[in-house]
Amino acid sequence: MTYRISRRSLLAAAGGAAALAFGGIGWAAENRKKPKVAVLHVTDLFRPFADPDDHWDLACTYALALRGDVELLAVMIDHPPRADFDPDVQAVAQMNYLTGLAAPVIVGAPRRIEPGEVDRPENRAVLGGMRALVDLLRKSSLPVVIHILGSSRDVALAGKLEPKLFAEKCAGIYLNAGSGTPDKALAERLEYNVALDPASYGAIFELPCPVYWLPCFDVAPGPKDNPLSSGPYGTYYRFQQKEILPRLSARCQNYFAFAFKQGFSERARQQNLETLAPHWLHYLEGPNDREFLIRLGNFPRNMWCTGGFLHAAGLGVDLAGKITPLEELKSPLFTFDPVQVECNAAGITSWKPDPQSRNRHLFHIRDEAHYGKGMTAAMCSLLKTFS
Repeated sequence: MTYRISRRSLLAAAGGAAALAFGGIGWAAENRKKPKVAVLHVTDLFRPFADPDDHWDLACTYALALRGDVELLAVMIDHPPRADFDPDVQAVAQMNYLTGLAAPVIVGAPRRIEPGEVDRPENRAVLGGMRALVDLLRKSSLPVVIHILGSSRDVALAGKLEPKLFAEKCAGIYLNAGSGTPDKALAERLEYNVALDPASYGAIFELPCPVYWLPCFDVAPGPKDNPLSSGPYGTYYRFQQKEILPRLSARCQNYFAFAFKQGFSERARQQNLETLAPHWLHYLEGPNDREFLIRLGNFPRNMWCTGGFLHAAGLGVDLAGKITPLEELKSPLFTFDPVQVECNAAGITSWKPDPQSRNRHLFHIRDEAHYGKGMTAAMCSLLKTFS
């Protein structure tokens, strides 16, 4: 998410995976619950990746859908900011295959477009993804939650064009961006996702639906060569990938290995690009590359968005990292507190507690000492859903 090069019309259901999907189901149909909420997953999921946390986030969303906690309507991928990135439709195809789902991919606009510019001929094609998002929201039989993991551009425009629809159908926007610091001087140093489109980020707080704000940090991020850090109002946590990868199914391990083999650093290591696993389905079903997975496990992984995925599904995490229904949770690892939030067109945000607020909430870590290990344990148990 933060500290990376980047963080985007309906396409075929993720590379045609839907036609093959039922070969990959590992969760018995009778175990699935009837979801109470539908999800639109808005992400900067690229190939090669800008940051592989997006591939971990995608797997978490699919795991919740596989369990029956949510209905996944679509994956919206930000428009890539550079010619050497593409929307990673192959990652979505792999997840569709593993789960038996058929979530489509939609792609966002390459630039910010104001509501008055929507009907210009030159903008019609590039706004296909935004229109598809609105159509999915309108047609859903369930209340819809929107998770924003990258740019706010497309959701902000959709909300401006269809405020009544958002008021009626959007159960909440989980906004993974910004800094939760109450220090206004620090808040002026924009976090990466905010800097992608500050005005659109600010516009999310003006929409007529609940907003659950998940700042990436509660301090302004430092130079890239400094360790990342957070605090009680930032979602950031970190783990070694070997804490989770060896505990996952062989095909789930292959999903992550395939994503990492497309990265710029791995491409630079390989003289023969054929070793980079170009065939997403054959690689997913093939044998594990044990040597590569061991090397992969030694890398740290920075994460941000996990808490929002669980909360939107009616779940929380206790101090030991156990995923628990919110109504049964006695000692939560994190909560969402009612607040007042203001954000200007430059993306500078300020907030204060407000017990009376009903539609603006701020992520709050309740036990910083247990947060990192607890979230890692919760993610691991969630991803073990895949067979």
